[in-house]
Amino acid sequence: MNKPRPEHSPMAQFPVADDCLQIGGIPLTRLAQRIGRTPFYAYDRRSISHKVELLRRHLPADIHLHYAMKANPMPAVVQHLVTQVDGLDVASAGEMQVALDAGMSPEKISIAGPGKTPAELSMALAAGIVINMESENEMETIARLAHQLGVRARVAVRVNPDFELKSSGMKMAGGPKQFGVDAERVPEMLARLKVLKLDFQGFHIFSGSQNLSVEAIQEAQTKTIELAYTLAEAAPAPVKLLNLGGGFGIPYFPGEKPLDLAPICANLKDLLPKARKRLPEAEFALELGRYLVGEAGIYVCRVLDRKISRGHVFLITDGGLHHHLAASGNFGQVIRKNYPVLVGNKVVGRARETVSVVGPLCTPLDLLADKMEMAKADIGDLIVVMQSGAYGLTASPTAFLSHPRPAEVLI
Repeated sequence: MNKPRPEHSPMAQFPVADDCLQIGGIPLTRLAQRIGRTPFYAYDRRSISHKVELLRRHLPADIHLHYAMKANPMPAVVQHLVTQVDGLDVASAGEMQVALDAGMSPEKISIAGPGKTPAELSMALAAGIVINMESENEMETIARLAHQLGVRARVAVRVNPDFELKSSGMKMAGGPKQFGVDAERVPEMLARLKVLKLDFQGFHIFSGSQNLSVEAIQEAQTKTIELAYTLAEAAPAPVKLLNLGGGFGIPYFPGEKPLDLAPICANLKDLLPKARKRLPEAEFALELGRYLVGEAGIYVCRVLDRKISRGHVFLITDGGLHHHLAASGNFGQVIRKNYPVLVGNKVVGRARETVSVVGPLCTPLDLLADKMEMAKADIGDLIVVMQSGAYGLTASPTAFLSHPRPAEVLI
């Protein structure tokens, strides 16, 4: 007997009126007219704010909330979040400039990532932001550049722990990694840091991302704090900042359920009394990106053609993998699974059919939905890829085949 196919978790962040998706209180059809073209990304500011409010309700009051800009660096999105979070974490000089332009205080910005160039490091030093050092060589470069600039570098050590965030979509720690300094090498690095007279801020310990397992996140947070206690014993100054990373996931694929925040935040609350005693000067921060913005965004493209090939319906659109690589299955998926996709102006529809949604590119990889049931779509209808607020446009090969870039709007 065939088992029923798992379904996507309900997408309730956007209301539906007259069978049309509403974004920021605007019907999708009207929004498309307002933008003037498809494809486009639209992000709902109220949905982003709701996620921040949800976290604030559950998190201990003294846990600081940082936004990882790599999830979505659109300037308008960053400007919206600057008023609601406690810090920004960037991964390039370009993101650093957006963060500074958005009005976040430099002391509340940090930069991480392997392979920072001397120019990027100099920019960070001149701005006064915290540099999360990824290697001993990078530390030496920072010390040399700081001396040349006549500033004292504010630095933290990004640590590659000997554990991983289990069940993560992307594992960032444990074993050999290009990220951070192996935990067992950190004490020696800290001794050298003292000689170099860098301004030690603390540790950045990021284990993984896109996790929907409460138990895995709880375990990683507990181990992260315990590791910080050990490393702090070798530190040249008290720990002022402990970035616990993030890893909070959102449901993308059939069978996935939303993350239960309550037990995760309760575990943090239990860990904090001891942590405050052991690290009395430390600010504890969660660094979240996808969790804050992922569900607040949609990608919209228009049906250009309906094509039947050997009995199967293909909806050919003006969007595709060049705009949304993740939805095509070519950004981290081993076995391709469908994002939640629907006909935005016919959410339920009077008739249903099973179709594949493809783009205009000359490759079979250009697939937004494969054999998926949705309302029967006609030429001109709007296809919506949900859960598209994070790692959408900036994670995609927009130059492929020289099609135009999509628009981006914050509603």
